[in-house]
Amino acid sequence: MIISNDPFASIKIAEYRNLMAGRFLFIMGLRMMSTLVGWWIYNLTNDPFAIGLIGLSGVIPAVTMALYAGHIIDLSEKRKLLVTGVVLYFTAVLILLFLSTNYTSGHLSNHWIAICIYIVIFFTGVVRAFTGPIFGVLIAYIVPKHTLQNAITWNQGTWLSASVIGHAVGGFLIAGFGINGTLIAITFLIIASSVFLIRLKQKPALNKRGEKKTWDSVKEGLKFVIKTKELLGAISLDLFAVFFGGAVAMVPVYARDILKVGPQGFGFLNAASDMGSICIVILLTLFPLRHKQGRTLLFAVAAFGTCIIIFGLSKLFWLSFAALFVGGLVDGISVVIRGTITQLKTPDNMRGRVMSVNSMFVNSSNELGQFESGVAAKLMGVIPSVVFGGCMTIMVVMATWFKAPTLRKMEY
Repeated sequence: MIISNDPFASIKIAEYRNLMAGRFLFIMGLRMMSTLVGWWIYNLTNDPFAIGLIGLSGVIPAVTMALYAGHIIDLSEKRKLLVTGVVLYFTAVLILLFLSTNYTSGHLSNHWIAICIYIVIFFTGVVRAFTGPIFGVLIAYIVPKHTLQNAITWNQGTWLSASVIGHAVGGFLIAGFGINGTLIAITFLIIASSVFLIRLKQKPALNKRGEKKTWDSVKEGLKFVIKTKELLGAISLDLFAVFFGGAVAMVPVYARDILKVGPQGFGFLNAASDMGSICIVILLTLFPLRHKQGRTLLFAVAAFGTCIIIFGLSKLFWLSFAALFVGGLVDGISVVIRGTITQLKTPDNMRGRVMSVNSMFVNSSNELGQFESGVAAKLMGVIPSVVFGGCMTIMVVMATWFKAPTLRKMEY
């Protein structure tokens, strides 16, 4: 396949710019909310395990709804479904805003406020099962195939930029304006996101309703992923690596109790890995990977596990920040490679289902990793659990190296 050498090829497409602007604002709001909820729950409960339960609350609907969501996406007009999801997410933010008021704290105990937060996170997981894959599906509808790798790299850069700003600004807003003020800022970001997303052109379904039974359609997408070995290997590698390497879930504990840097330091630590990722994505935009992408993917994930171990053992803020930053660098490489594999290997009429399977594995691995980190911290202690996760990530890479030669030798 001929790949465009113009680093701005996809950005020249007006509709793609609207998609990226909408996604940037939406993801920034989501990252601010995840930063806020982790800090909020830990301060309500003073229990690291409670942070893990945030991940469990989000992952249950994300996993259970993912395959069905892919079927619905393939049968639906994509823009309308995406905007509907953004509106529902906005509603969830308004509920959290109400929970953060003095009125609520005067009528409910911290325990019940935490339970209400978990319930809201559960329903945002349902919404995310639909909205998450649609962004990836829309890219292939908007840009020509020869600019697809460039579009994926810009898409990842957009996501990471929003994550960096969302994490960092979230920490500063919590320190300056409290939880309530931060949630007000998030509501405005979600509104601004919808302004750009409604400008997208309609993207009708390629599959006809009633053409296949729901379960047959779902199985078709799952079977495609399973039989496409490079795709299955890349997704599985990310699932287990993030599951065991979810050290970021424990950043509130490190910031408050181990490194003692408060909400400002918490914001920087949360943003560190995303800052690293965006640096490497900028580099990959200008100089895309041309050869041995599969081997590079495995080395990148192994380096990520090493960084997690260093972070777990560190008692110095600058070293912890550096470990997360470098971890973000290598994670950015793996994300771009995996995203390119997914887009190039997927036919248009199955993008919703395949992206949903990808979302079920990849996006849910973050929440599963957060829950695993909470459980491991409860059983082992915070520091041993983070080090254990980094070691297991490296072991997953070693197993993949020998068990998935197709992925190791893959080039595109």
